[in-house]
Amino acid sequence: MCENVRNDKLVRNSWLIAIHILFAFHFFMSPCYGQSWTADNGNGTFTNPLFYDEFSDPDILRVGDDYYLAGTTMHTVPGLVILHSKDLVNWENISYCFDRFDFADDAFSLKNHQEIYGQGVWAPAIRYANGQFYVFTNINGKGLQCYTSKDIRGPWEHHNMQGRIYDLSVLFDDDGKIYAIHGYGEVKCTELKSDMCGPIEETERTIIPEGNAVGEGHHMYKINGMYYLISTDYRPNGRTLCSRAKSIWGPYETITITADETFGYHAASLTQVPRGEKYRIGQDGAKFGIPEVDKDATACTNIHQGGIVEDQSGQWWALLMMDFHSIGRTVTLAPITWKDGWPMLGLEGNLGRAPRTWLKPNVSSPSSLPSLPKAPYNRNEDFNGKSLGRIWQWNHNPDDTKWSLKNGRLRLQSMPAEQLMWARNTLTQRVIGPTSIATVELYTKGLKDGDVAGLGNINVPCSWIGITKDDARLHLRCFEQAINDTVTLGIAATDGAIKKVWLRMVGDYDHDCAHYEYSLDGEVYHQVGREMPLSYQLISFQGSRHALFAFNHKGQKGGYAEFDNFTVEEPQADRSGNIPYGKTLASPSAADRWFRMINLATGKPAIALPHGLLYDTEASDKSPQTRFRLIDKGQGQVILQCEDGRYVFVSGFGIAGDVRLTTDESKAEVFMWQDYLNHEFMLMSMRTHRYIGKSPTTGSPYSMDYTGSDPARRNGAVFRWE
Repeated sequence: MCENVRNDKLVRNSWLIAIHILFAFHFFMSPCYGQSWTADNGNGTFTNPLFYDEFSDPDILRVGDDYYLAGTTMHTVPGLVILHSKDLVNWENISYCFDRFDFADDAFSLKNHQEIYGQGVWAPAIRYANGQFYVFTNINGKGLQCYTSKDIRGPWEHHNMQGRIYDLSVLFDDDGKIYAIHGYGEVKCTELKSDMCGPIEETERTIIPEGNAVGEGHHMYKINGMYYLISTDYRPNGRTLCSRAKSIWGPYETITITADETFGYHAASLTQVPRGEKYRIGQDGAKFGIPEVDKDATACTNIHQGGIVEDQSGQWWALLMMDFHSIGRTVTLAPITWKDGWPMLGLEGNLGRAPRTWLKPNVSSPSSLPSLPKAPYNRNEDFNGKSLGRIWQWNHNPDDTKWSLKNGRLRLQSMPAEQLMWARNTLTQRVIGPTSIATVELYTKGLKDGDVAGLGNINVPCSWIGITKDDARLHLRCFEQAINDTVTLGIAATDGAIKKVWLRMVGDYDHDCAHYEYSLDGEVYHQVGREMPLSYQLISFQGSRHALFAFNHKGQKGGYAEFDNFTVEEPQADRSGNIPYGKTLASPSAADRWFRMINLATGKPAIALPHGLLYDTEASDKSPQTRFRLIDKGQGQVILQCEDGRYVFVSGFGIAGDVRLTTDESKAEVFMWQDYLNHEFMLMSMRTHRYIGKSPTTGSPYSMDYTGSDPARRNGAVFRWE
């Protein structure tokens, strides 16, 4: 009887899982999947980054079957964002710790030419103890802050702990003591009071002295009785470190657990202001520089700073950030392999590096279903609700008497400001890559003399496109702070002639550029101004952000602007066609899809030589030996077959691991396809966890000894298919 019940449950759960997987496959292949980037590929794998938009300084927490991720929000509000996940891949924004900064200082509200750009909330630590959640963070000039709640969704209680403790980690130890670990280079440990009223000052001690090559961004854990401190260093370039000791006070030994993993992305251009230049963040005419970068250098682009977590199956994972071009800093997910008691990032055979595409965490049970692919935010907004969507944040504290949701539109009243960076009540959301198009409708009826309203980019330098009203005439203008340039179009009209205009920002954030467009009918768009260079920068410590704004440049109390139907299109979010499958197990009757593999380093296609090796040939060679097909083995895994019938396999180890050809399909190497977008990819062996590659200089044949891509994707491990 019990055995029959057990079998019935197994059949039922298998059926439910099968239906769920079928639905997930349909969801993955349908157009709705492509609306917004999600790391979940719908086939049991994920592709980094977890989010293609900014999420800095991630700290990860698991409570039971739930995962929570806290991140930096700097000067924007609501502040201290918290995401929730069941599988570490699909996330949802569920909470902010506060709606507004509750400090009276003018700087938190952009009043009287005071601001907190590059300050505010940063580098939080999220913890769960004593039946409640704790989020610790620093606020510049105010010291250590703590937010507590029994419910992760709030409401949160604010504790101003003061004290000079920042960029910290917090450990609730087994004996009830609470420790804050903080500092750069010289790492300190300070005990905190249990009521969160402040640190116990006399307890502060140095636990790792300067000179041990340890950085900042600390994350402390106690695992099997041992204390582990994860930190990041950027001198002379980015690395992630682990220090361990038997006591919280040390002594610690330290090793590097990952370095040079950039997933083939070079460093972003950093906005520069000349030394000695008198500069304020909202000043037009400053001599900004966005210099060229060394595309071969790792710099701080590599994955670094973040936390680690153990899933329900016992597998450990690292959630680290990386500087991701003009998008800012975003989050990556990497498996951890424990080696001699150290949590090394990556997989056995290739420790210290991490796959861009890998198997999702095995956290589902027979009684639960896998998570469907899901983006963490709804970026589109029709302003028909009673409140703004969770994606939106204000640039500094807004004046809540000067904005409203009215008749299905967002109304912003114009307040005096010199330019966009000083405009109060500017509503923002992060841009999303790799490419996206943000469009909004602007109604001009309420504008008064001196008003400026439109769509902008809150960054340093900033830019915008919008409508200005001067002397009863409307002008469509585009401004770019980097070159202090304003483009005024020939569309000047008397008051009321332009009642509505569509404004658009078209961004290619992988290549750090964008431009503005406008339309008078919502169908035909015209570019305004140049293709603008974009950057990440360490002035406000944020990437590009869309901005809906209204201000009065004549210093007057102005009228109002109304916005409607903000939409974000993501042309590359649907990745279902990125892998050039031929015949698949799921669809054995599909037409063959043959492709050539062009090595980015050499510019030459790979060829299966009659001699039995994989080599390269001239670009004009279109022989069958240059054409290949993928055979789907499930969960993103493939084998590679040449059109002449032979299969790719690897013989030997290390540098002698030749990439050869065989007629025996059972010997074919199984690869995890690494999707690098735009038809670019790498092939990672599921057996060795290393990549196929070919030196661009030595003339050697292909081998299987590549640990990954270099930042410029020209070390011979990255291909383009055509």
